[in-house]
Formats: sequence, structure tokens, C-alpha cells
Amino acid sequence: MSADTGTSSTAPSITPVVVRLKLSLLRNGLRQSGGRRAAFIASAVFALLFAALQLLGLVLLRGHAHIASVAVLGVAVLALGWAVMPLFFPSGDETLDPTRLVMLPLRPRPLVNALLAASLVGIGPLFTVLLLVGCVLSVAHGAVAFVVAVLALVLALLVCVALARAVAAANIRLLTSRRGRDLAVLSGLVIAIGAQVVNFGMQRLGSADLGRLDPVADVLRWVPPASAVGAVDSASRGSYGVAVAQLALTAAALAALLAVWGRSLNRLMTSPDSSTLQAVDAPVRKRTREGGGLARLLPAGRTGTVMERSLRYIWRDPKTKAAWATSLAIGLIVPVFNALQGTGTPYFACFAAGMLGIQMYNQFGQDTSAFWMVALTISSPRDAYVELRARALALLAITLPYATVVTVLTTGLLGEWSRLPEVLGLSFALLGAMLATGAWTSARFPYSIPQEGFKNVAPGQAGLAWISIFGGMVAAALLCSPVIALTIWSNVSATGGSWGWLLLPAGAAYGAGLTLLGLRLAAPRTAARLPEILTAVSKG
Repeated sequence: MSADTGTSSTAPSITPVVVRLKLSLLRNGLRQSGGRRAAFIASAVFALLFAALQLLGLVLLRGHAHIASVAVLGVAVLALGWAVMPLFFPSGDETLDPTRLVMLPLRPRPLVNALLAASLVGIGPLFTVLLLVGCVLSVAHGAVAFVVAVLALVLALLVCVALARAVAAANIRLLTSRRGRDLAVLSGLVIAIGAQVVNFGMQRLGSADLGRLDPVADVLRWVPPASAVGAVDSASRGSYGVAVAQLALTAAALAALLAVWGRSLNRLMTSPDSSTLQAVDAPVRKRTREGGGLARLLPAGRTGTVMERSLRYIWRDPKTKAAWATSLAIGLIVPVFNALQGTGTPYFACFAAGMLGIQMYNQFGQDTSAFWMVALTISSPRDAYVELRARALALLAITLPYATVVTVLTTGLLGEWSRLPEVLGLSFALLGAMLATGAWTSARFPYSIPQEGFKNVAPGQAGLAWISIFGGMVAAALLCSPVIALTIWSNVSATGGSWGWLLLPAGAAYGAGLTLLGLRLAAPRTAARLPEILTAVSKG
């Protein structure tokens, strides 16, 4: 339409298109295999069941003297989770990656509205809604309070989603750069340590009066989105002016987050990055492998080559490095912090082996699209076995000394040296079980780890990732039941205590046997499913 008519055409909204695109991505991801659909459904049921139980618990606490403090703190922790989970941990949040839309002629404001609507689709938002419903119902009393509760629920949900998207959009370039992703490792460690500090604080609070939460809640009820729940509580008490102020503060926070998100998208869509700038001529340094350093310490042949590749991934790949650094930190913090508080047990040292054993899961997904080069070298179950064995040996090169040091440190802090052999034996058995189940789930439930963006799992594969990790962990615990039974017998039997030292060689031998058995069973499946594995890990 021409400009001299005095009218202008109105562009159609892109929100329905983006929402349908989100649904199509989820639907097409689930269509790839029945196992993926089953994994998604199982993870969805587990998450929603947990949220439903939390909702029920909050409703049952309705009328408790300090329920308002619990609800306010719950929403604050929920918002913190929305801010950090998409960046550092696998999650069910499959909101569209804005970097995939930078080449389209879209304005930031319509794009923000469309992506905000798309972000409300999924298990994560439904999980959040259930928890928010429990929080607002637990403190709402009276008709006015229930009206405020409806507004508070909507505002809190939108603030959580907008916070996650604003943080992600602001850090997308940082996370996609090599040095930036290396810096993210430090952030992951800070979050991991902070989470454990909160965990120990809650443990200490468990036996104390909930009234200790009131001073913190009094501050957080003015911090969005917890201020939305604070508004419901204020309305229940008849403080309508305070309730309006808290709702206005939440709405202002939402507007500010949307503005920050819009500016980040504007920079993302208009500013050049390293891929659009001409590279500066620089002398090319050739690297030659002379067989020194790390290669000199490893076995010859394919085993040593695969081990070196795996160890270099741990050191150089930002996401792999972040996963390992976080596991190393948490594996040390949990047993040592408990020991320092005098509330721990030497068996907490098994947490170190368990955290690093998780790194065996999704071995091929860590290679991403580069796995096709590995697949070309696998033509038989024997080749697959050697490949998996070398990856397990690379993991053991770090995990065995680390688990031993953590176990010795924990038992030393607690002064229970007599239990050192049995704790070490149990740790080695657990590690062997996780290596065995990790090798099998790597072949049966592979999923992609996108190298670009802030997601740790490709859209449509989040349920697959959760069922792979947690299903494997449950199987590993069941496989360790004989060693656990022997440990219990050595502690409760009158004659078993004198034989506790045998648990060290028995646990080590049992763990080694489980590892070899798991590798043997996983090798034929890996060789037979190479095309499916390659498709799954190349998705991102």
C-alpha cells in the first residue's frame, strides 16, 4: 500500500508460526523412535508427578505459621533454577534457539513475543505452573487474595520464562565462543558449589524451626518473582496497598527482562560476529605429534589413540570440561562438607565415584557430528569393544585416583580408618557398575549435545537424556547390591567385622568384572546400531 494513502499495512503476528514450529520440533523429535517417545513420556510423568506431590504438600501446609516464608523461598529458588538450568545442565526446556533465526527479517519486539509464547510450551513450564499453584494456594485466604493469586501466578510464570530467555540470549555469543565457553566452566563450578551450600543449609534447617526462614523471606518477598507470592500473602492479611506494590514490582521486573531480552536479540541479529568478519592473516603454526607427553604414557595402537582423544576432549572441549569440572567439584564437596560438619559417614565418599561414573553415559554424543569419523573405523563388534574399552580406560585414569583420594580424605576427617577398605571396595564396585551401564546406554540411548547455543541436549531428546542417565544409575545401583549386602553384613554381623578388609579386593574385582561384561554386551549393539547412533548424535 502506498504511503500517500495515509494508511499502513499491518504485518501478521509471527507468534502462532513460532509456536507451531516449536510443536513441530517436539513432535518430529519424538517420531524418530519408539524408545525416544517412551523416554520422553517417562521423564514427563516423573517430573509432573514430583510437581504434583510438591503442590499437594504445599496445600496441606496451608495455615501453617511459616508457610508464607516457605512459599516465597520456593518461588525464589524456582526462578534461580530457570536462570541457570538452561545454561549449565540438561533440561527439558526446548525453547527455540534465537541464533537460528538471525538470518530472517524479523524485528526484535515481535520475536520476543513469539519466543516468549513458545517458551511456555513444554514440560518445564507445566512443572513450574504446578509449583506456583501450590505456592499461591498455600498463602491465599479470602476472595481478594484469590484474585491476586491468579495475577501473581501469571506474572511469576512469565518472569521465570523471561529471566531464562534473557540470560540465555545475553550469553549466547559468550557460550558459542571457545574462550567464553571455557569461562562458563567457572560459572558452573560456582553454581555447583552454591547448590551444595544450599543443600547443606536445608539439611541443617530440617531439624530446626521454620521460623528461621522468616528474615530471609521478608527480604525476598520484595524480590521478583517471589514478590508475586508476597503480594498474595499481603492481600490475605488485608494489606492491599502492599499487595499492589509487590504486584507492580513483579510487573516492572517482567517489563525490564523483556526489554533486556529485546536488546540482546537486537544485538544478536544485527551485530557481526567472528564468522562474518574477515580473518586476520596470521602465521600458521604447524603441530606435529612426536610421540611425547601424554601419548608416551598411553598404550600403543587404537587403545592409546582413543584414550588420548578422550582425554583431550576433557581438557579442550568447553562443554565436556564443564561437565567434568562440575562432577569433580560436587564429588569432593558432598563427602568432605558432611565430614567437616560431623554429620557424614565414610560411605558418602562413594559419591565421588558416582559423579564421575556419570561421564561414561552418552559417550558417542560427546563426539557430536565428528562421530562419523569414529564410525568409519568400526566394522565389527571387536572394533566397537576396543573403542568402548579405551574410553572406559581414559575415564578410569582420572576416576580411580580421584575416588581413592576423596575416600582417604573423608575417612581421615571422620577418623574411621577401619572402614577405608570397605568404602574403597564399594566405590570401585559402583564405578564398575556405572561403566558397564554407561557403555550399554551409550549404544542404546544416544543423544546429541549441541556445540552451539546454551542447550546441553537437542530438541526432542531431553526425555531420552534423562531416562538414559537415571535409568542407568538405577541399574548400576541394582548391580552393586551384592557388594552392598556384603558391606551391611560386615557391619552388623558379629563375625563380619574382622572380614571387612576383604571388601576392597572383592569390590575391585566385582567392579572390573561388571565393566568387562558391560563392554562385551555393549560392543555388538554398538556395531549393529552405528547408523542410528550417528543420526542421533548429529541431530544438534
